[in-house]
Amino acid sequence: MRRKPHPWGVPPWTVDFRPAKRPLPAQVDFAIVGAGFAGLSAAACPARLAPGRSVLVLESESIGNGSSGRTGGMALSETAAGPLPGLGDVLAGYKKTLRTLHVDSRLTLPGAWELGRSGTRKNSPISWNDSGNLRVVKKVPGGTIDPGKVVSGLARAAQNAGAQIVENVDVLSISPAADGSTSSTSRAARQSGTAKTSGLPLTLRVRIKSGRRKRQKTLLARQVLLTTNAGSLHLTGLHNFAEPKLTLALATAPLTAAQLRATGLAVRHPFYTVDFPYLWGRPLENNGYIFGAGLVPPPTSWNAMFSRDFSKRKPQHTFSELLRFNVHRGASAKTLARLESRVRNMHAALKKIRVTHRWGGPILITKGLYPVFRHHAHHKNVLSLAGFSGHGVALSVYLGHWAAQSLLGQRPLPHWPS
Repeated sequence: MRRKPHPWGVPPWTVDFRPAKRPLPAQVDFAIVGAGFAGLSAAACPARLAPGRSVLVLESESIGNGSSGRTGGMALSETAAGPLPGLGDVLAGYKKTLRTLHVDSRLTLPGAWELGRSGTRKNSPISWNDSGNLRVVKKVPGGTIDPGKVVSGLARAAQNAGAQIVENVDVLSISPAADGSTSSTSRAARQSGTAKTSGLPLTLRVRIKSGRRKRQKTLLARQVLLTTNAGSLHLTGLHNFAEPKLTLALATAPLTAAQLRATGLAVRHPFYTVDFPYLWGRPLENNGYIFGAGLVPPPTSWNAMFSRDFSKRKPQHTFSELLRFNVHRGASAKTLARLESRVRNMHAALKKIRVTHRWGGPILITKGLYPVFRHHAHHKNVLSLAGFSGHGVALSVYLGHWAAQSLLGQRPLPHWPS
């Protein structure tokens, strides 16, 4: 049967790993919800650091179907809010994790350009016409990856380490398990003090999707890590604090050597603007380029995203609202058309570029742009890791590893603003 085209379009990379099919277990030590960068990075850790612990990754669609498989693949060194206390060296930690897990990421770290329309370098290699003269402000640590290869590599590493990954499973709810529903092994562990967390295990009510058939089941988990980012806000409880948006991008066919030289793109640095209108971009291995900008649904202003009352918004609808946007029509298509027009008119050498891919991906923007990395408000043995606000490529993998260490009691959580 032919798969229905995704309304968000197709990015220029693919996820080529499919997890082994196994039945859902009745009980696990660690349940990780979301099979993107953060969840898969976390899943590979417990099996290596604490052999014998069972790890289950639950993904509502296919691995990498959300933010991770649809990102532009630009790796940066800080959070969207800048450096945070105790964060450490994100890029060094990211590189170490990928190397340890033997992930072929196509990682390059030449540095990234911050572009602006004022306060720029006199000898800027870039000079584009985009709501002013867009030039290089400074160079910062950063680089690029192939997101499809990273998702596939992390999933492969997690499965090889003993984690079970199950696709097409929605987690509907998480609640404390009744004492009678836990196994005698779990009760004995609690009584002997060998259990890592206090209180009862958690009951996950899930919906298993197979073609048109759906069935519900419950399973028990000692600890849960939520890495659904823009999805499942009803689980994370972030629907009053963060805004899911669709961000859009396009990829070009290979640019000629003359085009690359004329535009200043020959040195192959990724870039992003530090003022508005926002624009980011990165090179592809084939000398094509990705350009990205725009949020759907478009906010009237940055502050307006968090000024309205979210108290009556249904949290289970926030992500599904994004699925009604289609890159081939409506607001998404118009936003992509404006982006393409901007790129073609920035420089004469870009006027006749050929666009090969147009797509969108979900991001979760938090107020203040701080990532969410903390215990759940109602369940102390549930961790939430989300809200990277567009800076999640390296950060999500780095913090996913940190989250696994925290679940194992090996590293405390950071104290960051919320």
